[in-house]
Amino acid sequence: MRTDGLSHEGEIPGEADVPGEPEESAIGEEIGPGRETRDETAQREALEAAEDAEAAEDEEAAEDEEFDAAIKAIVSSGLIAGPDPSVVEDIAGQAEPSSPPEAVAEAEKIALDGAVDAVYRSILMRAPEHKVQPSLERVRQALDMLGNPERAFRSVHLTGTNGKTSTARMIEALLRERGLRTGRFTSPHLTSVRERMTIDGMAISREDFLAAWQDVEPVVELVDRRSEAGGGPRMSFFEVFTVMAYVAFANAAVDVAVVEVGMGGLWDATNVIEADVAVILPIAMDHERWLGHTIEEIAREKVGIVKPGCVVISAEQDEEAGEIIAEAARIARASLTVEGPSLHVVSRETAVGGQLVTLQTPAARYEDVPLALKGAHQARNAAIALAATEAFFGHTALAPDVVEHAFMSVSSPGRLETVRSSPTVVVDAAHNPHGAQATADALREYFPGKLTGVVGMMADKDVEGFLGVLEPVLDFVVATDIASDRAMDADELADIAGGVFGEERVVVERNLADAIDRAASLAESDDRAPMASPAVVVLGSIQLVAAARTLMGKPGADEA
Repeated sequence: MRTDGLSHEGEIPGEADVPGEPEESAIGEEIGPGRETRDETAQREALEAAEDAEAAEDEEAAEDEEFDAAIKAIVSSGLIAGPDPSVVEDIAGQAEPSSPPEAVAEAEKIALDGAVDAVYRSILMRAPEHKVQPSLERVRQALDMLGNPERAFRSVHLTGTNGKTSTARMIEALLRERGLRTGRFTSPHLTSVRERMTIDGMAISREDFLAAWQDVEPVVELVDRRSEAGGGPRMSFFEVFTVMAYVAFANAAVDVAVVEVGMGGLWDATNVIEADVAVILPIAMDHERWLGHTIEEIAREKVGIVKPGCVVISAEQDEEAGEIIAEAARIARASLTVEGPSLHVVSRETAVGGQLVTLQTPAARYEDVPLALKGAHQARNAAIALAATEAFFGHTALAPDVVEHAFMSVSSPGRLETVRSSPTVVVDAAHNPHGAQATADALREYFPGKLTGVVGMMADKDVEGFLGVLEPVLDFVVATDIASDRAMDADELADIAGGVFGEERVVVERNLADAIDRAASLAESDDRAPMASPAVVVLGSIQLVAAARTLMGKPGADEA
């Protein structure tokens, strides 16, 4: 399309712009019959140029009208508008296309993101899971009304204190590499709520997220009314997300869903599925306020995912937790495999971007498998993931190329993830003493230089215990704030850290960007080990990790 209305041929040249053309005689001699005079030629070309310009303007106006119509169609869509149509009404006017097709696509993406955010914000207005009395009745009612979508696919269910998300990602990668269509439900998310639900390893699309909400919303409202009429609460936000996930997986016709509990197990909203395989990662102290104040109490909550006839794959546990898991398997007549002689890491060595592992499972020995995750704990998670996937396929070994391809490509954002180099900045989601120990071991192994921690934590965590595990590894701590009502104030955190590290090793920077800059300066201040590069590690809360990833320009997980 011409933007100035004139092609090169349609320009109106001056006499000096037409070399080689004979000049008209000074006395205006006549030109032969059938030929135009120079003035006539100029007039004709000017007329043609004007006509071309008018046509171009008409074409551009038509394209603008088409673009406006597309925007109106997006905005007026009931699916896009979600619960708050005003969100997209404001957005539609933002697009100023330089190229209409691309601009239409971008405007649609903006509108869809606005609609997804509006849905998310409306669900967040509901009570959190721990403030609703334990019951699966509301979730079951909603799923019954929706035709029980959770029965449309097989499932693997995961619980435990640490390692659930990484192990879920590895199991899902193995299942997908075997050719199955997969769903995965994990929490919390880092950047976009759509990360919680993945289809074939990719965050659920904006359209499919909104379609699931459109299916679920009227049912949720009906369950709310019934519950409130009986003196009960509305559905919690995690209950709603769980129902949405099961609907989305059924809509996508997945073969298998890999589902991580939100918290605990017995009364967790996800625990309405009859999973083929129940995976129990290490059980440690966390969420004591809601799950119990002893390992035994917490373990009894978590074994609630063990269903009759399923296969249980368990990480190595404390004696008390191990006995409770064995008892639950006996009662459910479920087969049980525990990390030990038939399931363990044979060997491992660090490698660029991860490690090389040899793993023993009940079905096979997998030699020299490249794993794109760091740390001895991730090697153990990989062994558990392999055993769970073998169990899903009837306790049969997996082809070596399946395992290699799955583990080479697996990722777990926010878990010992390098988000910047020069200086190196690493983020890790560890937030309790058990997780901190795994992180500390990996930091020693992969980052031998001077380390400064940027730490922010929730007030209900074992802050002193967490910092105590990290004290031998971190040279300095920069305490910072987290944008959450549940977060511990940076000054209070610094006071606790001072008691663990000594006041001379602790500083406060409330702003995260300033905290990372200060930590980098501290890490680079020591030249005693010039061959070992210093690093900054951001940890203590998944929300802090998410903020740091965004600050460092990292994209959403799974292309969300």
